[in-house]
Amino acid sequence: MANRLIHENSPYLLQHAENPVDWYPWGEEALAKAKAEDKPIFLSIGYAACHWCHVMAHESFEDADTAAILNEHFVSIKVDREERPDLDSIYMNAVVAMTGQGGWPLSVFLTPEGQPFFGGTYFPPVRRYNMPSFREVLLSVHRAWNMERAQILESSDKISDYLKSLSTVEAKPAEINPANLEQAALNLAQAYDWEFGGWGKAPKFPQPMTIEFLLRRAAYGEQFAQDIGVHALLSMARGGMYDLIGGGFARYSTDNEWLIPHFEKMLYDNALLSQVYLHAYLITGDENFRAICQETLDFILRQLRHPQGGFFSSLDADSEGEEGKYYLWTPLQFRQALSDPQDIELGLAAFSIEQGGQFQEAGVLRRIRDDQTLAEQFGLPVEEIAKRLNAIRQQLLQARQQRVPPATDDKILTAWNALAMISFSEAARYLKHERYYQAARDNAKFLLEELYKGDRLLRSWREGQARHNAYLEDYAALILALLSLYQTDADVNWFKAALQLTHEMLDHYQDPRGGFFDTRDDHEPLLTRPKDLQDNATPCGNSLAAFALLHMAAYTGELSWRDLAWNMLVAIQPMAVRYPTAFAHWLSAMDFALNPVREVAILGRDDHPLTQRLINVLWEKYRPRLISARSDAPIPEGCPPLLRGRYLLGDLPTAFVCQNFICKQPLNTPEELRLLLDHEP
Repeated sequence: MANRLIHENSPYLLQHAENPVDWYPWGEEALAKAKAEDKPIFLSIGYAACHWCHVMAHESFEDADTAAILNEHFVSIKVDREERPDLDSIYMNAVVAMTGQGGWPLSVFLTPEGQPFFGGTYFPPVRRYNMPSFREVLLSVHRAWNMERAQILESSDKISDYLKSLSTVEAKPAEINPANLEQAALNLAQAYDWEFGGWGKAPKFPQPMTIEFLLRRAAYGEQFAQDIGVHALLSMARGGMYDLIGGGFARYSTDNEWLIPHFEKMLYDNALLSQVYLHAYLITGDENFRAICQETLDFILRQLRHPQGGFFSSLDADSEGEEGKYYLWTPLQFRQALSDPQDIELGLAAFSIEQGGQFQEAGVLRRIRDDQTLAEQFGLPVEEIAKRLNAIRQQLLQARQQRVPPATDDKILTAWNALAMISFSEAARYLKHERYYQAARDNAKFLLEELYKGDRLLRSWREGQARHNAYLEDYAALILALLSLYQTDADVNWFKAALQLTHEMLDHYQDPRGGFFDTRDDHEPLLTRPKDLQDNATPCGNSLAAFALLHMAAYTGELSWRDLAWNMLVAIQPMAVRYPTAFAHWLSAMDFALNPVREVAILGRDDHPLTQRLINVLWEKYRPRLISARSDAPIPEGCPPLLRGRYLLGDLPTAFVCQNFICKQPLNTPEELRLLLDHEP
């Protein structure tokens, strides 16, 4: 018999709709029941692609005896963290405060008023891993609720007070100190793993925002930043963490060497990583980086794209009930997938099947020899090796597609889609790729038509239904995405939509004390109004908002927006310098705020060859401190103020290079434009 989750739209919640646990979605009905029956709440937070969420579901939530304890003594609430990042943030912070660590599934016990008093992550069905069984935990909490209520309430009050204090950051210095950016880069260099690449120990995460901060510095000549960023990207690209057959990246590596991934594939990881591989290609000219960017974007289009243009959230780690089964190969399977004996010989020379302890005879493909080495070994031109390896990968992909695929979480989230839109927009303009251009346009149309209702942006869409208030990250990421698309496709409607969203973000999310809340001002009352300031797997809403305001100020000349962003950056810089991997997107925003930004306006018909030659100069290399606007003459209503007052020089397409809205003399040759852009002010 189905529980109340059967009426939900989230794939994760629907996975639990047939559990014997009497699950409720988060809402007034569940909270009122807890108060009326004087029962504690068991809150379980996870997401559809989470392997350990599946494990705990199979072991405990599908077990009738465990369900009986939950149903008798608790009100059980299930939350999809991707739909409700506000709840996830509040209660994850609580569990980290109580236990020193967090993760998913997140298991939290609350008073009927929603105050946390005990929690953890995964609990096994029997005692193991030095952990009590889940049933023991449930019975212990039940006894404490009945016999030690006063202590529980005192503890929950203290935890709640702590959670409310997290949203306050005092701005002490008055300026952004350039030396702080230097120190942050130095701290990253000192903590870098030169043996295997990346930062930290297993489980090892890809850190695309950290790499992006370094590449921004590399774009303006900082060699050691380039060396670190390139080494990290090469380390992850050899396979395991990166899917050599189908493109795209897994969420993290279970070892220090990027060999054995945790196999779930998230939209946000692949959006952010495709960007940094693109930027590395533009800086270094290394075609391998270009290929990985395109293979990652092609993976998104092939496996995560809705026919209407939105992008799905993730692919599961499991298939047929086994982690990674879809991606693993035995030597026999590898040979059987290739029909030509010469392809088998070349494939085995190029790839190694790396086995992890949990995978029996199967393993993950890893690249062990480069094209040049293989060319020398087989006496073939390098170009021929590359061509044959691509054909081998296609054969392996076709063979893999005959397997049972991992499940897709097919909900469409605004912020994650916006990150993908930025990737496709950038790849379209830098690589001159029509399919990526169309993907970015289709995505923008989808989000503005399906997830923007009246004057309100929404968070999540699935099967024709849009739900949940948007969060700060949704607004800010979409503003940045629309501005990125506007620089690829000079349709003024993209800028106008970004401007409208900026006003709404300021009206409904701004904190008078500085920065922004994560939730809208008419959002449901929660234990606290969250204000996440730390970048995680994705940029936090506040770092995205600061970046969005800096960009909008550059387009509009609205200095108050720049001042607001500047004050946010001033307040965060002590933490960003000390913990650069946790505030990496903030560091990129500081770099943009602190250094001169080139504002380029181009006037001319799109079909005029000179217009295209001027545009091509903008995107021939990575210039992260550049924004552009362009238009035909006469300039239409609603264009950015950056275009106002521009004119055609000699009746030819014309470029204006400005800084803080102060412009150089107009020009209409690509050579002059390149000279101005490459000259440091």
